[in-house]
Amino acid sequence: MTRELTGKHVLAITVAAFATIIGVNIVMAVKAVGTFPGLEVANSYVASQVFDRERQAQQALGWTVTPDYDGTRLVLTIREAQGNPAPIRDLAVTVGRPTYVKDDQHPQFTYQGGQYVAPLQLASGLWTIHVRAVSRDGTEFRQRLDHYHGSRVN
Repeated sequence: MTRELTGKHVLAITVAAFATIIGVNIVMAVKAVGTFPGLEVANSYVASQVFDRERQAQQALGWTVTPDYDGTRLVLTIREAQGNPAPIRDLAVTVGRPTYVKDDQHPQFTYQGGQYVAPLQLASGLWTIHVRAVSRDGTEFRQRLDHYHGSRVN
C-alpha cells in the first residue's frame, strides 16, 4: 500500500531539509567563533604604522630560524647572515595550534652549543611556533613557523 505524496508532505520535507541546513550552519559558526577569536593584533591601524620600519630592521639582522622537534624537545637554531649563532639578548617562544589558543605552550629555552633547547610535548598535528627574539642592540625579530608533528595520512 503506497500513500499519495501531497503538498503537505512536500512542504514538510522542504522545511525539514532547510531546518537541518540552517541548524548545521549555526553550530559550525558558533564552533568557529568560539575556537578562534580572529585577532592577530589589538589595533591593526596602529600596527600598520610601524610595520615597514620594523620589517626593514628585522631584515637587516639577516637571521634565520630552523626548528627541530624530536618528540621530547624543541631545538631552535638561530643564525645570523654569516652562519654564526645570532647574538640574542632575549628569547620568547609560543607554540600552539594555528586556530585556537587553548593548547598554547611557552617553553623555557636554555642555550646549548649555539642552539636553544627546551623540553616540549606536542600531540600530533599542525603547530605554529611564534618566535620573538631581541638582538643585543634592541632590534626585535619576529617569525612564525609552521610545524607538523606526527604522521600524515594521505
